[in-house]
Amino acid sequence: MLERLFKLSASGSNFRTEVIAGITTYLTMAYIIFVNPSILEATGMDNGAVFVATCLAAAVGCFIMGFVANLPIALAPGMGLNAFFTYGVVLGMGYTWQAALGAVFFSGVIFILLSLFRIREWLINAIPNTLKKAIAAGIGAFLALIALKNAGIVVDHPATLVTIGDMHEFGAYMAVAGFFLIILFERLRLPGAVLLAVLAVTGIALFSGHVSYNGIMSAPPSIAPTFLQLDIAAAFDIAMISVIFAFLFVDLFDTAGTLIAVTEKAGLNGKNGDMPRLGKALLADSSATVAGSLLGTSSTTSYIESGSGVAAGGRTGLTAVVVGILFLLSTFFAPLAGMVPAYATAGAIFYVSVIMLYTLGDIDWHDLTEAAPVAVVLLMMPLTFSIAEGITLGFITYAAAKALGGKAGEVSLTTWIISGALLLKMVFVG
Repeated sequence: MLERLFKLSASGSNFRTEVIAGITTYLTMAYIIFVNPSILEATGMDNGAVFVATCLAAAVGCFIMGFVANLPIALAPGMGLNAFFTYGVVLGMGYTWQAALGAVFFSGVIFILLSLFRIREWLINAIPNTLKKAIAAGIGAFLALIALKNAGIVVDHPATLVTIGDMHEFGAYMAVAGFFLIILFERLRLPGAVLLAVLAVTGIALFSGHVSYNGIMSAPPSIAPTFLQLDIAAAFDIAMISVIFAFLFVDLFDTAGTLIAVTEKAGLNGKNGDMPRLGKALLADSSATVAGSLLGTSSTTSYIESGSGVAAGGRTGLTAVVVGILFLLSTFFAPLAGMVPAYATAGAIFYVSVIMLYTLGDIDWHDLTEAAPVAVVLLMMPLTFSIAEGITLGFITYAAAKALGGKAGEVSLTTWIISGALLLKMVFVG
């Protein structure tokens, strides 16, 4: 049956290899079950319910990717998007978390429509690579600020806006320790380096009396506090349009980049670089986002960590299915998740930010029309504490810089339209 479902032999793989690949991928991305609840609970969402929703959304996404697209790519609520959900939409703009879930739902529905009507390729190709890389780097900088804030390393100041916090606090140096542990574990090539670092810091906090022991395993907490709690009506607010499209753009570009990178590493792409079953893969991703919003979590997306499973030999959807099963089993570890303090996940968040800043190396910094919009996105996302504002200002700057720099012909019609719409929104809506 597995051979018929996943075509293992044709892919040059077998059951044992796919299982090992699935376990490997899970270990590299399982940190999200601790990080996501710690970020979303700042909105007032129930930690236990978000924990279960995170695991279930990841499982749903992995199962769809595995059974429908037959690709070794795992999904879970995305880093950056969860931060935007919390700090941008809810705490920053003042919307309820229910309304934010409504925005996630609509972004997923639009994503599904783009996938079904094959508009996605046109949209992906129409947006300049410079802006795609800028958005990734900007989110990385945004995450870095959040990590430093959560650890108490960066705090507010009435005169300078921000300043360094009290580095003698336990949480501050534990966050720093967590980050350097990840670097060490990565050097040692330990599977699940990020997860191990989070658990190590939590263990130190536990044994030093800074965290109370609540147990390791139990029956999964109730998902009722977040299940079907999204506010569809509130998402129709005109100011939410930019929020919905911010969720959509980030998810779309992140997913497309991840899918291409992972399938290329697996040797699954065609001679001209075409990815197999791209439509089904994008449909899996968008469907998982809709499912996640119904369960009670931020946008679900494809994880670049899937590359670790591919490196271990994963070539089919069975790898993703194994990851999904492991996420389901993770729902029984809620007490452990509840013990993980914010400073234990801060190092993990900062590590993810470092990874996302890699895209800056591909920017032509000698061309001001390319460098200017990247710099604007990179600086404005963390300084405005908003991914949406960073995207808005980035698009406007890109179009203006190209026009004023005598390179208007390099700007696609789609980019002109998006930039114009965002400019009008800024002027007349705010």
